[in-house]
Amino acid sequence: MRLLKIPTLALAANALFAALAFAQDTGIAPAPEAVPADVAAVVADAMDKGDVAWMLVSTALVLFMIIPGLALFYGGLVRAKNMLSVLMQCTMITAVVIIIYTLYGYSMAFGGSTSPYWGGLAKVFLSGVDASSMSATFTKGVVIPEYVFIAFQMTFACITPALIVGAFAERIKFSAVVLFTILWVTFAYFPIAHMVWDANGLIYGWGALDFAGGTVVHINAGIAALIGSFMVGKRQGLGRDNMAPHSMTLTMVGASILWVGWFGFNAGSNLEANGGAALAMMNTFTATAGAIVAWALIETFARGKASMLGAASGLVAGLVAVTPAAGTVGPVGAIVLGAIASAVCYFFVAVVKPKFGYDDSLDVFGIHGVGGIIGAVGTGIFTAPSLGGTGAAAGAEYAMAAQTVTQVWGIGVTVVWTAIVAVVAYKIVDLVVGLRPSVEAEREGLDLTSHGEVAYHS
Repeated sequence: MRLLKIPTLALAANALFAALAFAQDTGIAPAPEAVPADVAAVVADAMDKGDVAWMLVSTALVLFMIIPGLALFYGGLVRAKNMLSVLMQCTMITAVVIIIYTLYGYSMAFGGSTSPYWGGLAKVFLSGVDASSMSATFTKGVVIPEYVFIAFQMTFACITPALIVGAFAERIKFSAVVLFTILWVTFAYFPIAHMVWDANGLIYGWGALDFAGGTVVHINAGIAALIGSFMVGKRQGLGRDNMAPHSMTLTMVGASILWVGWFGFNAGSNLEANGGAALAMMNTFTATAGAIVAWALIETFARGKASMLGAASGLVAGLVAVTPAAGTVGPVGAIVLGAIASAVCYFFVAVVKPKFGYDDSLDVFGIHGVGGIIGAVGTGIFTAPSLGGTGAAAGAEYAMAAQTVTQVWGIGVTVVWTAIVAVVAYKIVDLVVGLRPSVEAEREGLDLTSHGEVAYHS
């Protein structure tokens, strides 16, 4: 990521160039070489306050997705005795990752290293960053404050491990969640973020498209969640006890917050307040709508009734699928992509999971992992201009098959990398603090046994 400094003489530069423009109109303009080099640098790299304001709002929206959005979405899906444990896990993960990202995570992801695998340590403790530091956007010559870029990317790093906890909800030690988060974001999230989004990254160099985190966030988290569901083991009483969601109302509230916050997630990833952000916002509407309707229709034909849980699941599946594609597909293509992802996610949740018997409590892999894969592959297809997409940059001819193959390669690297890191991290956590609470503690509920409080009082 290219980082720039804006000199304090920016205002003077603006005034000077206004005068130069007038001079050119009157025929008395000086020769081009008379313009000072530092003044030319100011003009070449401009910061727009509208872009900055939009990115500040987008950053807050992504935080809103985690606390309270994801926390309430997951909390409503578990039993009442484990409600607070999920809220606390999401809250603590957010706080821990903010600290880690500030200390070394930003440097590992975007530290300026030419390595294809990590960003180096040049920016540990945010070394060299201050209020005047600038970070480039996608448009040449346009910049935003580096602190804004850091904060925005930091919220992505926070929500990704928070997604994972849904796979082993109701049956893991709180200390295990914290230790796993530290290990996993360090060795899985930060390197993959560098590989996918940094100009020197391996997957970025291949030309893979991931506008807002299909691989970095959803596939990354989904694979770690699937492995966790096996390594942590099944919930006590699974198949015998009633494990229905204790509050679909809270789940719906959380899902609604996720949808609203996702506009910051997707449209914010454009880094500028322009037509690209508008396209990403529009696709976040249409893909989600297509996915909700598709899930409801499938349930109606399969079960005879469309459920609120199904609608919420379809909502998230559509959001996940459009995340990598939000800035490059057309609104109609996004509807189709959302519907396809919803159907495939439904199949994994309703058919594949029962078939193989793994206990992915809140279907993190079935929705985020599978939806992320469908979205990443679909990005290669629906970005084609013939299907309403934006096509290749700089007017180059778009090759759908080649781009889709590149997308698959990016998915493959992400899956293998995060799977290896997850297995090792779970093993280390199990050896150091243990993954599971006692059987008695799990049956009593993690709210009381882990945190000494309960969500509801009779």
